[in-house]
Formats: sequence, C-alpha cells, structure tokens
Amino acid sequence: MEPSPQRSFAAPRDKVGMTMAKGALGALYKDKEVIVRQGEPGDCMYVVQAGQVEVLHGDSENTQRLAVISAGGFFGEMAIFESEVRSATVRALGDSRVLKVDKKTLLRRIREDPLLALNLLRTLSARLRDAAGDEDQTR
Repeated sequence: MEPSPQRSFAAPRDKVGMTMAKGALGALYKDKEVIVRQGEPGDCMYVVQAGQVEVLHGDSENTQRLAVISAGGFFGEMAIFESEVRSATVRALGDSRVLKVDKKTLLRRIREDPLLALNLLRTLSARLRDAAGDEDQTR
C-alpha cells in the first residue's frame, strides 16, 4: 500500500449526534477486518463507536488510504443518499466497534433532531472541501 496524505474525520459523538439509540451497540471488528468493500452495493451508513477505521480506494495492487475515521465519526452515508455501489473499502484499524444505521433509522433520527441533518451536512461539506483541496494540489 502506498503511503499518502490522509485526512482524519473525527467528531465528538454529541456534536455529530449519531449515537442513534441509547445503548445501541455496534458490531466488533478486528484489526484489518473489512466493514464495507469498494464496488459492492450499499444501503446503510456506519458510525464508529470505538476505535478507528481506515478508508481505502483502489485495487489490490494500488491502494491509497484516503482517511482515518475515529470514534464519533461516520462513513458510508453516500449509500443512503444515492443508489450507487460503495466508492471505497473501509476496514478496522485495530479493534473497533461500528454501528450500522439504515436509511429508515437515519430519517427517524433526523425528524427527532433536525440538528443532526445540519451536522451531517457540515461534515460532508468539510470532506468535499478537503477533497477539492487535494485535487488542486495535484494540478
């Protein structure tokens, strides 16, 4: 795997508001265990409850780390908003606990707490800005 610049998408749980349900526990993943795979269909997003995950893009011969997401951060949200395949592989970076969130649950939580939508948009906006900055640096 080629070392590359990476971003860290971490946010405090209360700021993102993605705890979903009190006491909801996600699945445990061991170091390097794949959570979602690039190219596969997706219909949910994930919230990192403990540990870290890494976001990887590419094939087995040319993989680039795009980001590391820590507890309180989320990934896979594009699958909820679009009917596309996963754009990246995400795997555990050390032992991690990750909560799977389906579209119905996310929409219910947004109705309960509209600030959740704002926090999601802020995070997505920051990711787009970072990606645009990375693209500008390669030109």
